[in-house]
Order: sequence, then structure tokens, then C-alpha cells
Amino acid sequence: MKRFINTLKNIWKIKELRTRILFTLGLLGVFRLATFIVLPGVIASKMDNPTQNANDLLGLINIFTGGAFKNASIMALGIMPYITASIIVQLLGFAVPYFQRLQQKEGESGRKKLNQITRLLTLAITLVQGGAYLTYLRAQGAVDPSVPQGIFWISNIITLSAGTVFAMWLGERITDRGIGNGVSLLITVGIISRLPLALVAEFSLQLESNGLFIFVIELAMLFLIILATIMVVQGVRKIPIQFAKRMVGRGASNMPVAGARDYIPLKVNAAGVMPIIFAQALMFLPVTIAQFIAGNDPNAMSQTWLQSLSSPFSFWASVITFFMVVIFTYVYTALLVNPTQYADYLKRQNAFIPGIKPGKPTADFIDAITTRITLPGSIILGLIAVLPAVAVAFGVNPSLAIFFGGTSLLILVAVVLDTLQQIESHLLMRRYDGLVKSGRIQGRSRMQGLGANM
Repeated sequence: MKRFINTLKNIWKIKELRTRILFTLGLLGVFRLATFIVLPGVIASKMDNPTQNANDLLGLINIFTGGAFKNASIMALGIMPYITASIIVQLLGFAVPYFQRLQQKEGESGRKKLNQITRLLTLAITLVQGGAYLTYLRAQGAVDPSVPQGIFWISNIITLSAGTVFAMWLGERITDRGIGNGVSLLITVGIISRLPLALVAEFSLQLESNGLFIFVIELAMLFLIILATIMVVQGVRKIPIQFAKRMVGRGASNMPVAGARDYIPLKVNAAGVMPIIFAQALMFLPVTIAQFIAGNDPNAMSQTWLQSLSSPFSFWASVITFFMVVIFTYVYTALLVNPTQYADYLKRQNAFIPGIKPGKPTADFIDAITTRITLPGSIILGLIAVLPAVAVAFGVNPSLAIFFGGTSLLILVAVVLDTLQQIESHLLMRRYDGLVKSGRIQGRSRMQGLGANM
């Protein structure tokens, strides 16, 4: 505890770091405040008992927006349109040569063009999603009938678009002048804001049934799951590389110097949270199909086998989600990790893997290692995706169970680790002790950005 207090004092001593942290907290506070500003012409009380819950798509969106979706806030769409646009642009980079050239060969100018394309695509997605959200509000009966419909639609679509653009601007400002990745922090704050309510609900539930000991066990299991997730996120397979000998000095003083050793860190979970996002998006399709089959008959929904897939906590939904996460992990890793580019980069840098010939043998070796470590990584990621269903099966409240795994847990762990790594970098640069006694917090190290530099 004394060392932790000393670390906090050291953080406060560094003026630049202190300013960055306070700036970040201030903008995050502005974002949270905006989530409680209700759209004009909306009756907020009508949204007290919406049809969405933590089990469906709307409930998931509400979690990521920190409750702004349920509050009918000007930030109801949050930063999600920007995330969607970023994913689309990233996928286009794998398939479209123009985007590939912008990502890999045009350097800083290419990144600026991609950022501009992402912003424009974000605005287009926001206009579409804004119209869908206003339709949802109308279906909930939350629209004031005294407000002219034309004015309501036009003004609120503009307001929702402005809210998303403002959130995007906040995220970029945090990234530039604050600490951590701004966009990721906005999502993380939204997720964390739901955790206290979930803990209070679970505590009240266990208190009524005299299960305080069970509540303690649940917290201990949540802690252990977080530790295991951290191990998965930081886990890497280090492939040693060696740079060829080079001559140092001139004339008679020049002499051969042995090549430096380094390594390529291939992540056990290179795909990150994307496989779970794709799997969850596909799992929402059965709900739509079931509702289409049911029609106007309220009992028809329960008569179809698709009903069992409508809840992410059901057995068959968990089984299908698990296998989809495993498959998507392999697919996304294959798109993200290009062994040929690694081999070409090593060749250009006059480096090699000991015992492996340059060129195609190096690419084949990296591909084999990637395939080998992706299997346990995909299985672990699939288990993390279905852990909320396991928690519900053991009696955990669904509002708390979503923090036992899935997208929420992975985002929280990844963002917190990245932010702590940046803080530790500031401490170590000024010769202060880091946040850990030994080793270091895994972040975007020099070699981990290898693929981005090729």
C-alpha cells in the first residue's frame, strides 16, 4: 500500500502527466453529463420501462452508451457509429487495394485520408441510425404528440448527429492531449457506469435470500476471471530474430559488430474483441427471424425453436456463440497477421529468424506458429464469450453477469491496460518506479507495432 501511495505521489509530481490526467477526467465528465440531456420533444418518463434489457441488442447498445440510449439523450448513439465506421474502413483495408495502399504505403498522409473517410462514413451511419432511433422512440410512445413531426425528426436527427460528432471530437482530444485512447475510454466509462448499479442489484438480491457469502464468492470469481482475461490479453509468443553483423567505424578502426537480438511478439489473442462482436451481431438475427415468423400472434414466438436463440444466456445460443467466436478468431487473425509481410520486413531490415531461411520459409514458419497459438487463443476467447451465460446459470443477476465475460470485460481490460501502460511510460521516462515491481505492462511496444510499419 505504501508503494502504491508513493506511485500516486510521483504521478502527481509530473506536471505533464498530471495535466493530461486531469484533462482526460474533465472531458470524460463532460461526456457523462451530456448523456443525461434529453432530446427535445421526448417524454423521458416513457423510457423508464423500455422493452430492451441486458439480454438483447438494444440492451447491449445501452450498456456501451452508458445508459444514454435508455435516457433518450442527445448522446444516445454515443461513439458507436464511429466504431462501426472504423470497423468498416479496417475491413475494406483487407479487401480493397485503394484502402490497402492508404494503410500500408502512404504513411501519415494515408492515415489522414483514412481518418477523413472514417469521419464522413460516421456521419452517414449516424443519419441512418438516428432515423431508426427516432422510430424506436415513437414506437415506445415517448414522442410528445404536440410537437410537429417534421420539426421533431429534422431537429433531432441533427441533434443526434451533432452528439456523435461531439463524442468523436472528445475522443480525439483525449487521445491528443490526454492519457489513453479517447474513443476507447468513452466506451469504457459507459460500461463502468453500469457496474455500480449491477453490484447493488446483486447485493440486494443476495441480501433478501441471506446469501451474502454467495455474493462474496461471486466477487472473488469475478476477480479471478479478470486476472485470467489480463493474462490472455497480454499473452504473446515471442519469435526470436537476429540482425546481421554490421561494420562500425572507418578505416583501420572499423570492426564487425554482432547483430542485435530482438523478437516478434505474436499475440495469443491477435483478433482482440472483434470475433465476439461479430458473433453477437449474427446471434441477433434469429430474434428478428422469430419475430417475423410470429407475426401478430404473441404465442407463436414461444412455439418456434428460434426462441431458444433469442437470449444470449440460453444453452444453444451459448454453444453456437462459442463455435462462431472460434471460427471468427481464425478468420480475423488470418486477415490481421500477414506472415509474408513479416518476412519481407525482416528481409528489408537485414534480419532473420535463427535457423530459418529468409523469404518463404520465414513466412511459412510464422504462419505455422500463428496457427498453433490461435487454437488455444480462440478457445479461451470463446469461453470468455459464454462466461456470462455460465454466471446466469449459477444464479448471478444478468445485469452483473455481463461483466463476467464477453465484449464488456475484454474492452475494460484492454483499455485499462493500455492506459496504465502510458502512465507507466511517463513514470519510467522520469526515472520513477513504474506501476509494477517487475516486468512491465504490455502495451503497444516497438515490435508490437511491427505489422503497422510494414
